[in-house]
Amino acid sequence: MATAVANPVARAANRNHAYAAALFEELVRTGVTHACVCPGSRSTPLAAAAAHARGLRVWSHVDERSAAFFALGLAKAERAPVALVCTSGTAAANFLPAVVEASQTGVPLVVLTADRPIELRDWGAAQTIDQVRLFGPYARWYAEEPAPEPGGAALRRARALACRAVAVATGQPPGPVHLNLPFREPLEPTRVADDLPDSDPVALDGRAPAAYLRVESARPLPPAALVERLAEAIARTPNGVIVSGPHDAEPGFCDAVARLARDARWPILAEPTSQLRCGPHVKSAPLVAAHDPLLRDGRFAAENAPALVLRLGAPLTSRPIARWLDRHSAHESWIADPDGRFADPTRSASELLRFDPTLICDALADALARRPARPESDWLARFLEADRAARAALDSALAADPALSEPRLVIELARALPDGAALFVSNSMPVRDLDSFLPPSEKRLRVLCNRGANGIDGIVSSALGASAALPGPLALLTGDLAFLHDLGGLLAAKRHGLDATIVVVNNDGGGIFRFLPVASHRDAVDFDALFTTPHGLDLARAAALFDARYTRARDWADVRHALEAGFADGGLHVLEVRVDADANVAHHAALWAAVSAALARGTPPA
Repeated sequence: MATAVANPVARAANRNHAYAAALFEELVRTGVTHACVCPGSRSTPLAAAAAHARGLRVWSHVDERSAAFFALGLAKAERAPVALVCTSGTAAANFLPAVVEASQTGVPLVVLTADRPIELRDWGAAQTIDQVRLFGPYARWYAEEPAPEPGGAALRRARALACRAVAVATGQPPGPVHLNLPFREPLEPTRVADDLPDSDPVALDGRAPAAYLRVESARPLPPAALVERLAEAIARTPNGVIVSGPHDAEPGFCDAVARLARDARWPILAEPTSQLRCGPHVKSAPLVAAHDPLLRDGRFAAENAPALVLRLGAPLTSRPIARWLDRHSAHESWIADPDGRFADPTRSASELLRFDPTLICDALADALARRPARPESDWLARFLEADRAARAALDSALAADPALSEPRLVIELARALPDGAALFVSNSMPVRDLDSFLPPSEKRLRVLCNRGANGIDGIVSSALGASAALPGPLALLTGDLAFLHDLGGLLAAKRHGLDATIVVVNNDGGGIFRFLPVASHRDAVDFDALFTTPHGLDLARAAALFDARYTRARDWADVRHALEAGFADGGLHVLEVRVDADANVAHHAALWAAVSAALARGTPPA
């Protein structure tokens, strides 16, 4: 990496490099501390500026698609904007899947795509495509810049552009912004006379006060009248629930939700990606961790009808919860939707509360504390008792079967992860198994996922990006197809010396399709060739290609040893756990049956 120099804007060789240096200097000043840069000719000024920007960590990537997902994971883990740089042409198009995911999940990215100048577009110039609004509605803001010109005006524009980009990317709602930046030659740092202003302190060093656009955003407190009205509704409704889907919780969120649930005497039905399943708050929170298995039981789901639902985070992964809420559609439903994204796919919300979930939960808990204490609730006791029965039934059934299985793998992984670790989870079966089987724990565990567009692409790169930002150990739980889909992402771990333990559930294809209705029409739809897509590949060879330590588990002792080594030794580890896909379907069915049998024995009717 190049060494930072004093005042890189003033020392730039020509207008292109001065413009790019001013842009990056201001990005850093407004909070960008990481940039992911891909090689290319047209983006030379941007790459050089990133390399010389003081206070910026540059991550070099050879593949734009992997780079974009790496930046996504990095920004997600840091809760801060990350810059993403590429050259012109299809390089920029490879950013699209990660930009879509960032848009859907509210992750701030500043996407810088180099481009040909206007005179070369639409005339057959090499490596030129139409990059205007390339990412469509998925960019929170788009700016098409003119090619840099000599003088201070272009430098002032670059600084203001950077400030505005960060302001929008981190605004409400946060997400990606796209700056399309054309450059004329020379692209290399060839000195050009009279390209830079002789004296313009604002343009050259950016230290004049009030010279740049800065937008400070603050989330408003919920109005007192609204809080009192909602608190009154909670106070008169014993059979309510708090449900929470994917949400990368800010500090204070878990404690606020736990306090509100205790005061309301409502159960919390939270998937692991809500951050509510694990942490110190679990000790006193009325948490129902086995909500997915519980609500698969027809009797329990039918006899326990909610009258009021407060939803936090994105829509939930669990289909049983969705069916349960749809079955009892007469309930009142509130959604904490601070970004105003109207995340209500069933269009069942009674109210959209456009306030920070932590603030609204704290305010409601304060309001309830001023009211007479509510008596013990049979409703809450019924859920907590059922949760204990369900988890005991699952523990017993899983302990009795020594075979390697996807459900038990979740429990073994949860036990092995140290306090303060992070767990990245892939879509498809892993995120569903995590929801169904991850036990509650007071252990601090940050659970991250790409649940915006729910794709399996880029999962390795996203996890490695998160690993680059987080101080503790990180594990990725993924399926074999998602692992193979982003195999090239492993190169980042090798090039940058990253630590990660990748746990690959290998059922030789798309095992989730065996749980879907299409599985009963195998011959009619050419099920194996077109849906499960078995690959028969040896994952050990893939791990060796990237110098990863590889383990193929033969039993649970192998799993535990590999996880312990991965978290203790650092570096890149790949643990392959092979399971039979058809047996997995039967195993899940047996576990659901065990939960229903336990409920029938021990849970009284409502």
